[in-house]
Amino acid sequence: MNWLLPEYLADALPPEAARIERLRRRILDYFTRRGYEFVMPPLLEYLESLLTGTGHDLYLRTCKLSDQLSGRTLGIRADITPQAARIDAHLLNRAGITRLCYCGSVLHALPASLTASREPIQIGAELYGYAGIAADREMLRLLAAALQTCEIHDFRLSLSHIGIFRALTEAAGASQETEETLFTLLQNKNAPDLAEFCAALPTPYGEAFTLLPSLYGDARTVEAAREKLPPLPRIHSALETLSSLLTVCGERPPEIDLSDLRGYHYHSGVMFAAYVPEYPAAIALGGRYDGAGKSFGRARPATGFSLDLRELARFSKADEPEGAILAPYLPEDAELAECIDTLRAAGEIVLERLPDESGVDPRCDRQLTRKEEGWSVTALTV
Repeated sequence: MNWLLPEYLADALPPEAARIERLRRRILDYFTRRGYEFVMPPLLEYLESLLTGTGHDLYLRTCKLSDQLSGRTLGIRADITPQAARIDAHLLNRAGITRLCYCGSVLHALPASLTASREPIQIGAELYGYAGIAADREMLRLLAAALQTCEIHDFRLSLSHIGIFRALTEAAGASQETEETLFTLLQNKNAPDLAEFCAALPTPYGEAFTLLPSLYGDARTVEAAREKLPPLPRIHSALETLSSLLTVCGERPPEIDLSDLRGYHYHSGVMFAAYVPEYPAAIALGGRYDGAGKSFGRARPATGFSLDLRELARFSKADEPEGAILAPYLPEDAELAECIDTLRAAGEIVLERLPDESGVDPRCDRQLTRKEEGWSVTALTV
């Protein structure tokens, strides 16, 4: 049984691997054309570097091992975002705006859900150095466009703001333990347990927490939140931000979900997620995380998002490539070799049959046939 893989890990076989790679190229090319520079952080780093400013939940998801050279503890990245923040703050050290994109495998100590892989392929984009809402608008548009580039059109965007949650916990004088419990109950949409837990919190903040799961829907949700939540300045500012982002995607306005607090604890402002009908979890996560580079020497405004290419490939309706062309084995035929080179340069897959090869590759649906005018592509008859 030495061929078995650990639980929640799987090979990507040729059809899936090809699909993932096509989407990777599409998305990275799209990011690049919009000024996002590609970076490739290492898979391993010193643990403290990977976890800087990210909160306890990322620590639990990070696999750890001892470095045989230095004796220090290493981590296998569970998220590339902190690495991008390190590159921006410490290595590039630019004064103005920096746009970065990336793609690579990450490893989770435990799967995020019963259907999730422990080795997602994370692809994403980050914008550093601009604190205004225009950067959040750019990120939302970029995410929507990236999904559409992959022929995923039936997605919905959800907006939230961590500032509302933090304003309420601060006003209620909540301890770190209480804050963690509230965060978990809201993430799990556990209304009965949330109501029971909040009964012990000061008025009106306990009641406000129980209202958050019901503050869900279209633009009217913002007005309902203004009426029902305590009039704290930070809550007012957060709702103004959410209201201004509702028109970002034109005919596909995002929804508001004030209890959608998915993601790591390093978020500092607006948070957003993308969902598709066939999948219960978010297919993309993002938001603002200002100051993440502070421990690397510079606290920069930052916003961005990431997607899992493995999951994305399941729902993409992007066109599959045409089949392959079978060519005979005639190594001395210069005309055939030139024809094959021309077809491959045009993007066709051409397989040259080896001597005495039996059977036909199942991808082949056409063949090269010699005619009076030379070699031409014809339908393959088996």
